[in-house]
Amino acid sequence: MPLKKLILILGDQLDLDNPVLKSINSTLDQVVMIESADEAKFVWSHKAKIALFLSAMRHFAKRLEELGLPLLYIQQSPRSIVENLRAIIESEKFTHLVCIEPGEWRLKQAIEALASELKIKLEMLEDPHFYCSRQEFGAWVAGKKELRLEYFYRLMRKTHGILVDEKGNPEGGQWNFDRDNRKPFPKKGPGLIPPPELFEPDSITSEVLELVEKTYPDHPGSLRHFRWPVTRPQALKALEGFIEHRLGTFGIYEDAMWTDTPFGWHSLLSSAMNLKLLNPREVIAAVIQAWKKENLDLSTVEGFIRQILGWREFVRGMYFLDMPQMAEDNFYDHHHALPSWYWSGETNMSCMQEVIGQTLEYGYAHHIQRLMVTGNFALLAEVLPKEVCDWYLAIYIDAIEWVELPNTAGMALFASGGRFTSKPYISSGAYIKRMSNYCDSCQYKPDIRFGEGACPITNLYWNFLIKHRKQFEASPRTRLMTANLSRISDDDQAAIQRHAKVILGDLNAL
Repeated sequence: MPLKKLILILGDQLDLDNPVLKSINSTLDQVVMIESADEAKFVWSHKAKIALFLSAMRHFAKRLEELGLPLLYIQQSPRSIVENLRAIIESEKFTHLVCIEPGEWRLKQAIEALASELKIKLEMLEDPHFYCSRQEFGAWVAGKKELRLEYFYRLMRKTHGILVDEKGNPEGGQWNFDRDNRKPFPKKGPGLIPPPELFEPDSITSEVLELVEKTYPDHPGSLRHFRWPVTRPQALKALEGFIEHRLGTFGIYEDAMWTDTPFGWHSLLSSAMNLKLLNPREVIAAVIQAWKKENLDLSTVEGFIRQILGWREFVRGMYFLDMPQMAEDNFYDHHHALPSWYWSGETNMSCMQEVIGQTLEYGYAHHIQRLMVTGNFALLAEVLPKEVCDWYLAIYIDAIEWVELPNTAGMALFASGGRFTSKPYISSGAYIKRMSNYCDSCQYKPDIRFGEGACPITNLYWNFLIKHRKQFEASPRTRLMTANLSRISDDDQAAIQRHAKVILGDLNAL
């Protein structure tokens, strides 16, 4: 019996160099792409996120057809991806199912189970868009008591010869310039920031936007600002624009926040990279070339590369290492429901209004907005981690589970209990005031811990420290935080806890 391969391309694997497209027998083999309405509704996804995937997939399908590949493209199927695969395999008698490893543990398990059930050979290939394979990451983890980004990142730099000299030493004499990249915008604001490359919807995208509005009317978010790259040429133009106009100032202000400044100096390349329209190798190569040619500040270049070569690779390794347990982790045993205003932005807290409002408009917020505003509040408010993770996966245009879940559960919520982060990332309203202008227009005051006008984030921060004092005092990295409790009287600490009890009793009222 001749080999007859069904070649699956998922919506986040849109690369013409995809190894599954090599050596196709156009007579026997079939390439399949599936738009599953079931997947879009599995999480209550932002309209812009649904539109991004559908538009990028349809553009990629058009390119495959232009190349003459045997493509079966299934639009808006009510069935899941696996149910569609089952029907095709059974009706067409395929002997092999070929795909790149999915970036979602649930889908990976489901495809493997289907192949086993139907007794066909499954060829699930390693995703070539990452520097570190799962096997290499497992080898690095073996025998380690602590799993920390910094040591993995140094290994990646040495292994791939990135920002190191001929002896393997770091450029500039140090591995990490993070301390140089934490400045807020000037008091008068960010000034004129060159806009990112934005792309007017073509006929395919316009059709998709109309479809999404009609098919998913109750889903959160807006499509008014949909200008994301959905093709390889657009992604390359977005990269070129960032390198030329925004990279030089990115590092200094990468943590800064400001009203009506949704993108700052950030690259906005994560969605294109996660769809595989861009390869991280070409992104890093372009950054290094610009650094050498334009004599850019090393701290900016290193900070950007660390996010890709370090953190992006690290969290993917942790995701596959710790699933499915990671999705259930709840170190602090938190069980409050996610406040309803996470889906609307209708809260009296200006910082949350700004970040959630921006997220609903664009499907985007940068890493500090996610970590130190929406994530920080969710941790301090003792929200059930799964509900928070589901929100991040649904609401952000670049969220695919392999990258979203470790960032949310492991880093923002400390739900894994320090498995790969050294401390909970929490702060009072003072941090938000320092890094933004959000507090200027807020009815709450970041320096008031309890009582009238008290900032909910500040109150819950001190309540959290009081509640988990022993844990914080046990670590050198967090001991200074609880040391500040000694400056607060017992009566004030009791008042903080009473005020927190009121807030936690009705989070929707904030």
